[in-house]
Amino acid sequence: MGAAEEIPKLARRKENRRSTIKSGRTIGEKREKLETASERASAHKKIKRQQTVRIALVVASFVIVGVGLFYLGTFFLGDKTESPTHTSVVIPYSPTIPIEDQDAGQDGAHITSRMKEFIGQLESDLRELGYRPIKAVIPTGAIREVDFYLDGVPGFLKTTIDRGTGVTAEDADRVIRYLKGEGITSYEYIDIRIEGRAYWK
Repeated sequence: MGAAEEIPKLARRKENRRSTIKSGRTIGEKREKLETASERASAHKKIKRQQTVRIALVVASFVIVGVGLFYLGTFFLGDKTESPTHTSVVIPYSPTIPIEDQDAGQDGAHITSRMKEFIGQLESDLRELGYRPIKAVIPTGAIREVDFYLDGVPGFLKTTIDRGTGVTAEDADRVIRYLKGEGITSYEYIDIRIEGRAYWK
């Protein structure tokens, strides 16, 4: 080695620490790391937004399904769903016409509540068909028979409490109109106690 050649000096540790270029790393590498961190932050925000949108969609779908089921239930059930506190009270028909019991005074004969209800209901059904009942008579020895007298009808109606009042009134109306159409204006009674048959005398 020549005397003119200078031996390179080693940098001090202190100076190495102050150096802006770190050992084994480059400036470009530092920038890449900074960019990656910002990308992570934006990706994290994007995931959060997607989660929020998913939750909102799930909640909205539950609300839509709930409302749909409510309206379907209302449509199909309608008025069938009644409050359990409300009870339907059946008010029996009460007759407004006089009732004559031909057995009155004999062995304590009396008019039963079933007979009264039948008379009241048949009276109402006959009025709906345009007739005006005058009175009801329970014949002597009769248990189920009730005779009805109508205003403007020559004979009375023989009825029984064993038949429905609606069909009884309809049968009476049919027979009265038939007799009127045939020109029969005088008869003692019309017997409509048997379903599907009618007699007059």
